[in-house]
Amino acid sequence: MTIPIGPRPERYSAPAGAGDARILIIGAGLAGLFLALRLAPRACTVITPAPLGQAASSAWAQGGLAAALHPLDSPEQHAADTIAAGAGLVEPAIAKLIAEDGPKRVRDLIELGVPFDRTPDGQLALSLEAAHSHPRVARVAGDLAGKAIMGALTAAVKAASHIELIEHAKAVGLLQDENGRIGGAILKDRRGRISTFTSPETVLCTGGSGGLFRVTTNPPQARGDALAMAYAAGAVIADPEFVQFHPTAMDVGLDPSPLATEALRGEGAILVGEDETPFMARYHPQAELAPRDEVARAIHSEISQGRQTFLDTRSAIGDKIKDHFPTVFAACMAAGIDPRRSVIPVAPAMHYHMGGILSDTWGRASLNGLSVCGECSSTGAHGANRLASNSLLEAVVMAARIADRLRESALSPALKSSGLVPADLPDHVLQDLRNEMAVKCGVVREAEGLTQLMSDIERLDSQHPDARALCAARLIASAALAREESRGGHFRSDFPNTSPNGARTFFSQAEKTAPELESAL
Repeated sequence: MTIPIGPRPERYSAPAGAGDARILIIGAGLAGLFLALRLAPRACTVITPAPLGQAASSAWAQGGLAAALHPLDSPEQHAADTIAAGAGLVEPAIAKLIAEDGPKRVRDLIELGVPFDRTPDGQLALSLEAAHSHPRVARVAGDLAGKAIMGALTAAVKAASHIELIEHAKAVGLLQDENGRIGGAILKDRRGRISTFTSPETVLCTGGSGGLFRVTTNPPQARGDALAMAYAAGAVIADPEFVQFHPTAMDVGLDPSPLATEALRGEGAILVGEDETPFMARYHPQAELAPRDEVARAIHSEISQGRQTFLDTRSAIGDKIKDHFPTVFAACMAAGIDPRRSVIPVAPAMHYHMGGILSDTWGRASLNGLSVCGECSSTGAHGANRLASNSLLEAVVMAARIADRLRESALSPALKSSGLVPADLPDHVLQDLRNEMAVKCGVVREAEGLTQLMSDIERLDSQHPDARALCAARLIASAALAREESRGGHFRSDFPNTSPNGARTFFSQAEKTAPELESAL
């Protein structure tokens, strides 16, 4: 399916003779840094718009990393839980692959110095999260996993001689030769100056799309740039309609919203109304441990009926919240809420994008010279609804596979390349778009709102041609309008039932055929 993206801006060509044999990694979150380290001794360059370790969604991850590490657990059961949570759209080969590789990648992180929580006898302390059949989430200090992992990776990257860092720069477009091969990226520094970086292999690790929505737990800079750049170059985009709304963002008027991790509910915290009466049992038999999409819709329903919702940690966690969940405790106290004495106001927020740039089992996108890893990819691991704490797992598993593929490969550089440099959206226009996305493409969707949203995006596109945020928003909204059913994170009030014949969504500007997923061997 083709989505129009408006008039073309001018193309920007790489200077004659420009070239670099280094692998180019765009993004410095968990996926990008783990990939860079794993590539050793092959030289690579990491592009980051902020100082290393800052502004990456990975550092904000409170949950942890899911892996079958307990003697009574198994990769087979982990894969089965992943498939069940994905509402019929998870690729079984990918679920099997990440579940089998997960324990090895946790051990890699331990070797890098990540201080995962331990039991008194020295074993990894594993937590239970929603839709998991067994405790399998490795954590750090309760809710500091992302920060601790990124801290360890940042220190290792700074000490690695094969990694070059370019800070305060972001990719705004991809370089592409006349045969369609990706040959690097167009960069913009913090002063607005444009340059090119040519490379035989470009890896997009830029994170998600939460910044396209008014309420999000993501860094506001995460606006689907990778989707827009890859789509403009002709790459296949998969399942962009599947957006996961975390049910328990703290509703305290901040942007982004602080996250009240799902592990709180795993430890027994309950959702209550203004009268402090629990309500989740009215919506799902698993109550607080129902899949995230079910909990998010239940809270949305309560709020839509004028009833404020709260998370009550007092009885189940009590004073332990200060030490076991220090991030949540600090955020609460900063907002004037003592969770040991008071309930925490919560609301759904855009948290994770299951869709993204289509990837095979080795991280290859549909265009030669382009790989993709992390939240901006769509491997088929998450289907319509990501299983809790599978995101960090997928990032490290796929980063390792990309590195293993590229480390000693003979890579062919692109021919003379050029690429598009679309303009950024003015901030007031971006904020209007975020409001529209939240209202018309949020937790509950329907045709009238999505159609109006598409019309608004087209109007804005005529004023700001090919702006990356508009392209990414159009991909999400178009796919949401086209999917006339409810499945996983995608809920249509005008099509509330799930189709018996579920299928993934694929978009390509160039009408390219989506590559078949390879064997997980």
